[in-house]
Amino acid sequence: MSQATEAGASPNQGDAHSHGGLFGVNAELLFAIVCGLLLVTGFITEKSGAFGIAWLPTAFYMLAYVFGGWFTLGEAIENIRKKRFEIDTLMLVAAAGAATLGAWAEGALLLFLFSLGHSLENYAMGRAKRAIEALAKLAPETALVVKQGGPVEVPVSALEPGDVVLVRANDRLPADGFVVKGSSNVNQAPVTGESIPVDKHPVPDAEEARRRPDAVDMASRVFAGTINGSGALEVEVSRRSTESALARVVKMVSEAETRKSPTQRLTDKFERIFVPCVLTLSGILLFSWVVIDEPFRDSFYRSMAVLVAASPCALAIATPSAVLAGIARAARSGVLIKGGAPLEELGMVTAIAFDKTGTLTEGKPRVTDIVVAEGVTEKELLEISVAVEALSDHPLAAAIVADGKTRLSGQVAVVASGFENLAGRGVRAEVDGQPAWIGKAEMFGADGVPALGSSTKEGIEALRSRGRTTMAVRLGDRDLGVIGLMDTPRSEARDALASLRGLGVTRMIMISGDHQLVAQSVGSDVGVDEAWGNLMPDDKVSAIREIKASQRIAMVGDGVNDAPAMASANVGVAMGGASSDVALETADVALMSEDLRQVAFSVALSRRTKKVIRQNLYVSLGVVALLVPATVLGLGIGPAVAVHEGTTLLVVINALRLLRFRAP
Repeated sequence: MSQATEAGASPNQGDAHSHGGLFGVNAELLFAIVCGLLLVTGFITEKSGAFGIAWLPTAFYMLAYVFGGWFTLGEAIENIRKKRFEIDTLMLVAAAGAATLGAWAEGALLLFLFSLGHSLENYAMGRAKRAIEALAKLAPETALVVKQGGPVEVPVSALEPGDVVLVRANDRLPADGFVVKGSSNVNQAPVTGESIPVDKHPVPDAEEARRRPDAVDMASRVFAGTINGSGALEVEVSRRSTESALARVVKMVSEAETRKSPTQRLTDKFERIFVPCVLTLSGILLFSWVVIDEPFRDSFYRSMAVLVAASPCALAIATPSAVLAGIARAARSGVLIKGGAPLEELGMVTAIAFDKTGTLTEGKPRVTDIVVAEGVTEKELLEISVAVEALSDHPLAAAIVADGKTRLSGQVAVVASGFENLAGRGVRAEVDGQPAWIGKAEMFGADGVPALGSSTKEGIEALRSRGRTTMAVRLGDRDLGVIGLMDTPRSEARDALASLRGLGVTRMIMISGDHQLVAQSVGSDVGVDEAWGNLMPDDKVSAIREIKASQRIAMVGDGVNDAPAMASANVGVAMGGASSDVALETADVALMSEDLRQVAFSVALSRRTKKVIRQNLYVSLGVVALLVPATVLGLGIGPAVAVHEGTTLLVVINALRLLRFRAP
């Protein structure tokens, strides 16, 4: 039906029923009111015999037809061009039939009720769409670019990476970038959903930030549309306005509206069977005068009433309205849900798998231990490690580089080249013409990588027994030693997992490429049910598929190393979408912040959406089941239209309650 198309359209594509023109966006509502006034005037004139002009009531009714059917006629013509049978066409046929039979008042009443209900539905649906479109207006239209002569105001669309903008106290940030001067706290709720402002300070190394803007620490990184606090900031732009996190979210949310959920696809199939059945029944009733003693007028009237009563408009809009409202509500809290399918699927999961590093832990490991091999100095081991790992973007590599440079007082004379990432195991590079390997113990002694010596293996086991993540280092034909690292579990992890249990998630598993002892140590701290370690990327995919065979599962990760596992789950959830393009692209659900509690919020919202969809379906199907026999037995078109449009409006209003959803 037309409402289904409307609910699935992108806000950027325009609304098929949002009529503008001379009378503005509420033109259809205005015309409906005029139609109603003309209908009432005609009725009073007819009953009172005022003015003594016999044709005057009919003239008022005909004018009511014009205003009540104006937009309906336009939509019906458009639907006929597209070879679609819609409720708009049906209403016109019924109104024309009433006029042919001389029942002008009833025809005008039909058009009034339909146009009024239709305009109110469109207004209500517009609320959900406006909630999404409002995201696009969060960023300011202009920015103050820092020049030698002072700040110069320019359009945000003209900003280029490398421009430095001045953000005054309490102003919205115009672009994504990193702080180069000044300190302040920034309210990131419009983008990430975080309720507490985040302290921001300048990056320690601006050149490094320019080279790798996506690796800048969140304490120095800012996003378009967020709100500066009490201090002035100078921010170097890292993305154009069309590429900001906010712009990408608005674009993807708009695209998500057009992706149908499983329930919507099911109702579409039902409609394809139901509508022909209704048309057949109506056609049969049209000839009931042949069987029973009644005039053709009554048979025609009953046939039209059944068509109106059985039109599944409320059913068509039951799911899209709830999905649209759910997606809009999630986006306002920093959760990007890419369509109705993941929105419904997430509400049905009973198991969730979490990656360890950067998901259940802070993703900011620190070097805690350095065990050097015999005849090797700590300086040599660190210089090789820093040189090689500086070419990697893994969190463990970043920790080794940062802490290694600190221990070396920033002096690194070694240069590495020919970097190669050995997925899930470690890395390889060339240093002074010799191969260098850094990675898990399991990487060594397989696939052409030389085996580790016994003393190095003993050092690794000793560190693992204390819950350390270990990286063995080898150069050429000799072991250099082992680096021990430790990551900190997220402070909110235990509470977030407890909330998920309260929502009915019965099984939570941590999957990690780290050693089983390390996985168990972290798993115990955060409170997962199971901790699976020693998993390569392919093993993670197999683990997800194994669980998926018996229950619905969501996979929560960073969207980068976990992409294959996330794709294998019923729903893939990526954290840190505001700072990661890959997370936004690969996941079904992207959490713009790195707060695990948003996982529980998303599951709760999905389950509430699923509940609202069920309520809408029960109401819409129940009303059709009651109205069809009622119209066959004599209920008029007017009451049928009133109940029909009232039900459709009720379904939309029920869906809009999701915009006010608050996590339990």
